[in-house]
Amino acid sequence: MIEMNRRALLRTAALAGAAAATGLAAATPAAAAGTTEVINGPWLVSVGWGVLQVNHGRTTPQQLLTDGDQATTSPDGRYVAWVNNAWSGDGSLLPYVSLFDRVTGEIRKLLADPPGTNNYGAPTWSPDGREIALVMGSAHDTLVAVDVATGAKRVLVQGHAMSYPNWSRDGSMIVMRWVSRSQGPQLRTLELATGKVRPIYTPEAAGELFHGPVFMPNSERVVFCTNRWTRDTEVLGGAALGSVRTNGTGLKRLTEEPRYYQSPVFSPDGRYCAALSIPPTNEAPDGGNIIVSTSGFGDQWWIPGDEYDDSSRLDWARAI
Repeated sequence: MIEMNRRALLRTAALAGAAAATGLAAATPAAAAGTTEVINGPWLVSVGWGVLQVNHGRTTPQQLLTDGDQATTSPDGRYVAWVNNAWSGDGSLLPYVSLFDRVTGEIRKLLADPPGTNNYGAPTWSPDGREIALVMGSAHDTLVAVDVATGAKRVLVQGHAMSYPNWSRDGSMIVMRWVSRSQGPQLRTLELATGKVRPIYTPEAAGELFHGPVFMPNSERVVFCTNRWTRDTEVLGGAALGSVRTNGTGLKRLTEEPRYYQSPVFSPDGRYCAALSIPPTNEAPDGGNIIVSTSGFGDQWWIPGDEYDDSSRLDWARAI
């Protein structure tokens, strides 16, 4: 009974935005500006054709951006970086990486390349907010860091197919999905001080699906989605969240019930982990809803709201 009451409280807090119960409440800009405390803001859901914002206490998302994909917010919560890889024949839509200012509503293009010359991957912010790292190239084989102020690029590593980069909160590493020519897909970390790339996870068997690596807030472990333990399940897209230390040891399964997981992300205050998932009540799952876990992954609850069809990425913004 105690456990049921706790779960009910968490669900109620997710819907009502009660800070005292969960720490998930959104603050007004004035309240956020007057404190140094990290306050969790809204979720951003990239749906391929644009970006939705899901505010705490609301069940219907609002349209934040009308085009682009793979959106992520800066550490201070002010800016949203996102990419567009589509283009139109009349030139009205071209590939780009842009920044959206959540305070002023202004949009600034950071990168823009002719169609076909670059395929932009998901961006990730440096913890000081000065750079964005993302994979580029027609084969996604170059990881660059882009200066947010100038748009200048520096190559971090190249020569292998990469995806899903994530910058550690201590600024020392970037983790990514990496395709080794001899060993196949892996998770690898790039040590920024030395430029060394090290494997931290290799799948147990050929055909294992794994993706979405993200550092835990203490930068000591990486959480990712995998069907390593759930390949025999009949649940559509059934997988689990797992974690591994940054030295490649201590592989651990974090969630027990097989379900679809995509794009795990930690809250700005580091107390929660959210992901896109599919409730078992969905008769025709073709998108995702938001599922939230405590940092220990012992409790999970759904954020009430719409299904986000064909969603590709979830981010959790800091309140501004």
